[in-house]
Amino acid sequence: MAAFRTDLGIDLGTASILVYVKGRGIVSNEPSVVAIDQNSNQFLAVGEEARRMLGRTPGNIRAIRPMKDGVISDYHITERMLKYFITKTVGRTIFKPKVIICVPSGITEVEKRAVLEASTHAGANKTFLIEEPIAAAIGVGIDITEPNGNMILDIGGGTTDVAVISLGGIVISRSLKMAGDECDNAITRYLRQEHNMMIGERTAESLKMNIGTVYPREKDVFMDVRGRDLLSGLPKTIKISSSEMLEAMEEPISHIITTVRTVLERTPPELAADIGDRGIMMTGGGALLYGMDKLISEKTGIDVHIAEDPIGAVATGTGKALDWIHLLDSESINSDSINMNKG
Repeated sequence: MAAFRTDLGIDLGTASILVYVKGRGIVSNEPSVVAIDQNSNQFLAVGEEARRMLGRTPGNIRAIRPMKDGVISDYHITERMLKYFITKTVGRTIFKPKVIICVPSGITEVEKRAVLEASTHAGANKTFLIEEPIAAAIGVGIDITEPNGNMILDIGGGTTDVAVISLGGIVISRSLKMAGDECDNAITRYLRQEHNMMIGERTAESLKMNIGTVYPREKDVFMDVRGRDLLSGLPKTIKISSSEMLEAMEEPISHIITTVRTVLERTPPELAADIGDRGIMMTGGGALLYGMDKLISEKTGIDVHIAEDPIGAVATGTGKALDWIHLLDSESINSDSINMNKG
C-alpha cells in the first residue's frame, strides 16, 4: 500500500519553496509568494506568477510573502500555500503523504508547532521537522554520522544558519535573521540615501543578483536601474556600479561574518581542527553572491567551499532524510492528533 503514497521533503523558505519527491528529486522551485483577492479571499496566483505581481497590484489584490525571517508570519496563508504545492505535486490520492519540512536552527517551540500544524492541515498524513544545517549537510553529501566536525553556512532569504555538525547532531549553532532579504533592503536604503531614488523589491533583488558583490572585483560591472526620483516624483534611470553594491551591503554582510566567527570561537578544539582541515561548506542563495567565499575565507583563515547546487542543497537533504524518517519521530505531528486536539 505504501508504494502508492508519495512522500515529500519541503524547503519552506522565506524567498522560495522547493519540493522534493522521493525517487524523483526536486520537482518544484517557486517563490514563496501568494496573490490574494481581498474582496473574495481567493488565491489568484501562487509562486512565480504571484512574484511578478509584487508592487504592481491594484487595491483589491494583495501579493504577499507569508514567511518572514524563516518562520510563518501569516499562518492561514502559509497553510493554503502548502496545500497548493502538496496537491500540485501529489495530485488527488487517498494516501496522504508523509512530509519533512526544514526549519531554521534557531526556531522556537511555538514556531515549530505552527509549521507542523500548517503542514498537517494542508494535507500531510504525518509531518516531521529537520533543521536547515543538518538538511544542507545531507544535501551536499556529507556523512553527518561520522565523529568529524563539519561547518555549514546556509544563507537563505530570511535567515542565515551557521552550525557545526558531528555524530549526526548540531554541536553549536547560530541562526541570524539577516540574509538575502536584508541585503535587498540595504540596497533599497542605499539608493534612497545616495541617489534620492526609490526602487521596488524586485529591482533591489535584480541588482543583488546581477552586480551584487561583497568582495572587491578586479573590474567594476554596471547596471541601469529604473525607479522614482524622490525629489521630482518622476521616473528616472541611473547607472549603478558593483562597487556601490559592495558599500550598500556592507552592514548585513558584516553581521553574517561576525556570526561565523562567533560560532568558530565557541567550537570545541577537536572539531575546530577538523573544520580547519575540511573547510566551511556554504549553501543557500547567498552563497552565490560574488566574493562571499573569498570574504569569509579572508576573515576566518579557513577554506570555504560552495555547494555544487547551493539553492537546492537544503531541499535535497530534506528529501534524502525521508530514508531516516523513523529517527525524526520526536518532532512530528499527524492528522489524527490534530483532529483529536480539535475535539
